[in-house]
Amino acid sequence: MIGSARGASELRSSLALVKRNLSLVRRDGGWELVYMAYEVVNVLTIGFIGVSGNPEGANDRVLFLVAGALLWGFLSMLFHEVAESVAWERWEGTIEYSFMAPQSRVKYMAGVCMWGICYGLVRTMLCLAAVTLAFSISLEGANLWAALVTLAASSLAFIGMGLAAAVLPLISPEKGSPATHIFQALVLLVSGVYYDVSVLPAWMQPLSALSPATYTLRAARAALLDGASVAALSPELVKLLVLGIVLVPLGYAVFRAGERYAMRTGKLKRNG
Repeated sequence: MIGSARGASELRSSLALVKRNLSLVRRDGGWELVYMAYEVVNVLTIGFIGVSGNPEGANDRVLFLVAGALLWGFLSMLFHEVAESVAWERWEGTIEYSFMAPQSRVKYMAGVCMWGICYGLVRTMLCLAAVTLAFSISLEGANLWAALVTLAASSLAFIGMGLAAAVLPLISPEKGSPATHIFQALVLLVSGVYYDVSVLPAWMQPLSALSPATYTLRAARAALLDGASVAALSPELVKLLVLGIVLVPLGYAVFRAGERYAMRTGKLKRNG
């Protein structure tokens, strides 16, 4: 009984972060619409590449590209929300309140991760609706459930990478936030978001095996294009889960080490 009450209290503590970020989104609703419009335009631009050229196989080409753009949009949004949580705290002037509050860092980062997943899903669904209106994409034979399971399995790994990248704004208020985009771009390069990884140079292809996005995209496209079942995708899903199990504690350990360094050197609150 005591354990369940304590668990409920910890959940409410993490949900408070979700509620706070939701309030920030409502406050900046106009800018959220601008960012949403940009994301839709970006996916449409990628999709129209598939429309051009030979009409034969156009549906598969468009679905291949759009699936990559939408999945990468969700994963990069999740990564971005976790990795730049410190930068936003510093920008809002709440970093000292958040980090000195009587709340463990695990609860704090759990709330940030929960918000990233919910926010990313909502934006991806809205973007998918807009893309569906623009392209006559046939999802006949697609296994949407398997694609959703793949997305869920990949979330842990990207949370882990986001936790590790969140240390950059901690240790460098000036350059840390832009550096997270460089990290994200490297993952984009080797993961086959808009092309198959087989087109990469031979020396670069082994790097794709280290990226969770590679397995996410491979499994999700198999589910959407070929109707692959969850059982058929189990090898990729197991790899994603293993990467998540490894990367989450590793990313958290890196973040905590960076936090201690920032506090010791006086960089936690510094804005410039």
